[in-house]
Amino acid sequence: MKTPPKAPNLSPSDAPLDERALLAAARAALEHAHSPYSGVRVGAALLDTAGRVHAGCNVENASYGLTICAERNALARAVADGSAEFVAIAIATNRASCLAPCGACRQVLSEFAPNLRVLSVGTGAACESWSLTELLPMAFRPSDLH
Repeated sequence: MKTPPKAPNLSPSDAPLDERALLAAARAALEHAHSPYSGVRVGAALLDTAGRVHAGCNVENASYGLTICAERNALARAVADGSAEFVAIAIATNRASCLAPCGACRQVLSEFAPNLRVLSVGTGAACESWSLTELLPMAFRPSDLH
């Protein structure tokens, strides 16, 4: 089994971040969301340390447990494109208020970027921002396996 890549020692303030552009990419991705059951559309845009943006959207399934969240979709796309170090993720939803990543997404993101900056926006003008460590303070880490 391949060892997960080490997270970079970047804090959100160490890397240039165009929040508006990242949020715009997340909003564009949510237009492709497949959510016929809940109606909750989510788009995510993940910024890697090379400045590339990897987008994903939620893809629901009639068997809800098989639904793919936008955040993990964006991460899988980034890894498939050869990226493994990330600075920030923007999440956009069609709901009035913003949404934070679910627990599974928090855990998966923390494997790659425990210092990740998380931005979230709904259809309203307000945007929320957190560090992934704030959202998942006691993450299970690869080092916990030893």
